Amino acid sequence: MNAPEHHTAVEVHQPQPITVHPPATPLAPAQPGSVPAVASVVLPDGRVVTGYAVEPAKPEPVAVKPPVSRTAVNLALGGVGFLAVCGGLLLLTSFIAALTAFVTQLITLAAVIFGGWIAVQVFSASSHRGGTTVNIRKATFKRNHFHG
Repeated sequence: MNAPEHHTAVEVHQPQPITVHPPATPLAPAQPGSVPAVASVVLPDGRVVTGYAVEPAKPEPVAVKPPVSRTAVNLALGGVGFLAVCGGLLLLTSFIAALTAFVTQLITLAAVIFGGWIAVQVFSASSHRGGTTVNIRKATFKRNHFHG
């Protein structure tokens, strides 16, 4: 079995030369509006340097910064508030965990104390603390009635 052949149309583009038309009027060098003054400077060693005085470049005036947008301020304040809430929730969960541990310890302490009190009551009931002791030596039960 032969795989089906796929034919794709290919379009070939030939480069076209760019034609440059000369300008309608020839360009002429422009002269500055005024001729700068020539300055001469005498150096400390006696040499004389002559040249054009150059005006120092003046920096562009600083553009007035636009005021901070209210949206940016609101986003920043929202982020600060969110961080504060997250910190508060972290403290709240820590407080709840500590409170749960404290209540658990109180319940355990109460169970130990109450259990100890019950144990004292049970074991002290077998000892004699006074009262009347009745010794039954010969007792008979007839038809669920005690005859002593």
